[in-house]
Amino acid sequence: MANPPNFAQAVDLSSLAKPKAPPAGPMPGLEVTAANLTAEFLPISRTKPVIVIAWSVRSPESIEMVKTLGTLETSYQGSWTLARLDIDAEPNVAQALQTKSVPYAIALIGEQMVPLFEQSYPEAQIRLVLDKVLTLAGEQGVGSAPVEVSEPEEDEAMAALESGDFKAAEVAYKKLLARKPADSFAKLGLAQTQLLIRTDGLDLEIIIKQASDSPSDIALQLQAADMEIANGGVEAAFNRLLNVVKATSGDERTKAREHLLTLFVLVDPSDPRLAAARSALANALF
Repeated sequence: MANPPNFAQAVDLSSLAKPKAPPAGPMPGLEVTAANLTAEFLPISRTKPVIVIAWSVRSPESIEMVKTLGTLETSYQGSWTLARLDIDAEPNVAQALQTKSVPYAIALIGEQMVPLFEQSYPEAQIRLVLDKVLTLAGEQGVGSAPVEVSEPEEDEAMAALESGDFKAAEVAYKKLLARKPADSFAKLGLAQTQLLIRTDGLDLEIIIKQASDSPSDIALQLQAADMEIANGGVEAAFNRLLNVVKATSGDERTKAREHLLTLFVLVDPSDPRLAAARSALANALF
């Protein structure tokens, strides 16, 4: 992900407060220093990706990101290596890696640096990013691309979608999420299926015209946003619901905000339009 706006408490280095006490207990990952970046981590990056996470004791969010990535490193069973960079201890390395805020993550693939993100993300979205990193690395002959192993409920959902039975697909995805609540692909599949259910049989032009003629009709605005994003109008859908959030209050604002969050799930975490919309939503609410 390339330089998204600060939404989830990314911290500008220039605004960090005085150092706090170091986190209790050992931090996951290997420590990056000026001495071992070239000698240790670049060679590793020729055989498998290295995920470098910049953090600071002055940023609790960045500490949590290090811990989240540590958990993920274990679950990926050694397919990539976690490296943590303490920007206070190694300011020159932080500068060399173009660190402007923490948390900040990059991937090293075949000795090449690939920026990933500079804000906090939920674990499910980070998994999507990591899978893309592994795929990219595999295409370059570094490590192996992630092996896709489908769940039985996922197979059931795909079969239902192919037959046009959206409701059955929804039930299958919900069963999978009941068993594996953190499954990012199941969450995405459920969101896509529910979008299909909401837009089935609707006409884009008709819905957009109705929404334009009745701007205060919240249900129509939600429906229009669904139709827009289903037809590739990501920015139009986001802007429509952001305008509703700004223009409403109480239950109507809550409904628009929650619907917008469901649309966020449908968009690639690296899409700059998603980062911009998240930032705009935060500004609209606070």
